[in-house]
Amino acid sequence: MDKSPDAFRTISEVADELDLPQHVLRFWETRFQQIKPMKRGGGRRYYRPEDVDLLKGIRHLLYDHGYTIKGVQKLLKANGNKFVAAIASGDLATVEALAASSNEEPQPPKVGVADEDQIVGRAKAPAGRRFFSFGGGSGDDAEVSIGKASVSKEDRALLQEALYDLLECKRLLDQVR
Repeated sequence: MDKSPDAFRTISEVADELDLPQHVLRFWETRFQQIKPMKRGGGRRYYRPEDVDLLKGIRHLLYDHGYTIKGVQKLLKANGNKFVAAIASGDLATVEALAASSNEEPQPPKVGVADEDQIVGRAKAPAGRRFFSFGGGSGDDAEVSIGKASVSKEDRALLQEALYDLLECKRLLDQVR
């Protein structure tokens, strides 16, 4: 027996619908203050239909458009929950209406644009952390020597980008498992 579209959903039902592990939904609750499922005795979560729509929007922005969590947080703050939910449903009229009524400049998703909040096609580098360093020198512009070879700033950037690509591939493979 299927539930009514207005019925509350358990975390397992929402996780199945969004094709996400349950722990990801719990993690998102800590990062997005807008996600507030109703909790019953024992901490069991029940998601309202608007909660599920918001989660679909967040998932769409994070996984399909390459937004970072920080980028989605900015979109939610600037445009509201309905805006993010409408993006996932493809309701462009609602997206435009909500963006126009927003006090701030609307910030629709920009596919293919890489900036500090959105990087498409590769994982974003963790803030303040490098995965490897060549020599640990003080200047980022300097060419670094390793043995007889030297690595330019551009080559280091390419190596770092390759590492991010590999990390993103690992993340995708881990999702499949």
